Amino acid sequence: MKIAVYLGSSSGIDEKYSKLTKEIGNWLVEHKHTLVYGAGSKGLMGVLADTVHQKGGMIIGVMPEFLLEQEKLYPAIDELYMVDTMSKRKQKMIDEAESFIALPGGPGTLEEVTEIISLIRLNRISGSCVLWNLDGYYQPLKDQLDRMIECGFLSAEMINRVYFITTMDELDAIFRK
Repeated sequence: MKIAVYLGSSSGIDEKYSKLTKEIGNWLVEHKHTLVYGAGSKGLMGVLADTVHQKGGMIIGVMPEFLLEQEKLYPAIDELYMVDTMSKRKQKMIDEAESFIALPGGPGTLEEVTEIISLIRLNRISGSCVLWNLDGYYQPLKDQLDRMIECGFLSAEMINRVYFITTMDELDAIFRK
């Protein structure tokens, strides 16, 4: 399965983010999934790509040309798509992937994962969206979605393929379905 992973182009302030990223990279390769990601070599993006590459996994990268000045392209991408804009990057990653995982990241990661949640709600994609809620990282987003349900702006059925998880066992269970 092709799985898009959204995560930071920086490493965060705690080693726990890199540790989790390595675990996800190992999990992808062990389960013979293909990584779809933003093609960068810095921060958590680089950690993920290094892990997948070193274990012999397949990597699909999508990079806007203008970002090459800020983010160094990961050198060992199996399939690379260069695009013009961030919007085209997001769309190409959605087109390439069958399911989605969000690890901790910044505003770009948040934007990407909320678009996936919206597309699931609208039945525009059939895969799952997993948000790794490391130490409550995505708890405010989960709380907001729960509030939307409580206030009648969203139904739980509309987002029944959106998961907030904290363990590898939960991740395995989602992708065994």
